[in-house]
Amino acid sequence: MKKILKTFVLTIFVVLGTATFGFAEYAVAGVSDFPYFQLGCLIIGGMMIISLKQKYTRFYAGELMGVFAIYTILVALFTAPVFNAIKTLVS
Repeated sequence: MKKILKTFVLTIFVVLGTATFGFAEYAVAGVSDFPYFQLGCLIIGGMMIISLKQKYTRFYAGELMGVFAIYTILVALFTAPVFNAIKTLVS
């Protein structure tokens, strides 16, 4: 029961992180420049992290949440709207 609860909490974190990414990118870029490929990569990466938690019980849920948070930040950094915003900020 404890394993299922921790996996469920991790799943909620992954879904909320993905939804936050989608909302932020939609607010910045709109529909025309929405990064669908990056969203797909984020969804697949989240599913892999959840499956790792189910398969290997030694992983802590907090560790995997940190891994997914860093992965989300890295995916967000390499989208066109964020890259253009950083480029205008620097120049």
